[in-house]
Amino acid sequence: MQHFIFGLLGGAIGIAVALQPGPSAATDPAYHLAEAGVLSVAITGDMPGLVARDGKLTGYDGDILQIAAERLDLKIKPVPMEWSGAIAAVQTGRVDIIGGNVAWTKQRAETLSLTDPTGYFQNGITSPKEAAWHALKDLENRKVGSMTGFSFLPELRRIKGLELSLYDSSDAALRDLLAGRIEALVGDPPVIDYALAKNPDWGLVNLPFTDNNPDYPLLTGLGRQYVFGLSKDNAALAAALNAEIRDLWTSCTVNAIGQRYGNVSRANYTPSVENFRIGADRPIGWKPPVCGQ
Repeated sequence: MQHFIFGLLGGAIGIAVALQPGPSAATDPAYHLAEAGVLSVAITGDMPGLVARDGKLTGYDGDILQIAAERLDLKIKPVPMEWSGAIAAVQTGRVDIIGGNVAWTKQRAETLSLTDPTGYFQNGITSPKEAAWHALKDLENRKVGSMTGFSFLPELRRIKGLELSLYDSSDAALRDLLAGRIEALVGDPPVIDYALAKNPDWGLVNLPFTDNNPDYPLLTGLGRQYVFGLSKDNAALAAALNAEIRDLWTSCTVNAIGQRYGNVSRANYTPSVENFRIGADRPIGWKPPVCGQ
């Protein structure tokens, strides 16, 4: 079962999109790149987020970034690394961008230039089908797994009696859940959904939190955002990527990409009613993108 998620990449098919010529990033002095004309991308995660295959990006965020980079006349350079060091690598200029199920948080917005959202999500609980857990109280006094560096970990630790185990990969966490070493998992929703869809014999379900508890906003909040992160010095490149991301929303290409990777839930394309980025890293009047707009 080792590397079961990465083993699924061979069947991924890129989506044909008419590429539009954009400004040459190779000569634009406003873009601060580790290598001229090249966008170095931290590769940290699992499908269906962002991974590299034959020098190109694939996955939901991967397809979006590949399209945007080509429109901006940038070549892609994948740089494999652990998630725990990826943000620091962006901040220090070792790589130019991180993506692939990277959640927007106010803390990250204070240290990185974060793009407009590529998609939306709500966290959930992965458990055996017979348990079907979906609420904070279901995790009380249980052995629960999650991922190193996730923004909601402080909230998860506040749950009464919860015994937390942290993992560097979704593969390892799911193996321990199937082996009974943990009782539940709170991980990346699209990664978990993708794995479960490919392995229905596991007998697991991933159900969104039904609490939407304001005391646990990062853990249970609706309409949270996935973004790309760049250094603060690269705000101009982030703005250029925003324009490309917006275009893919306007044309509903994001939905077509999502269909390819199993992102079929309406929640993947529905922003929060609360426009929480206003005053944090977006001005008054900014609205999160949706299909057709």
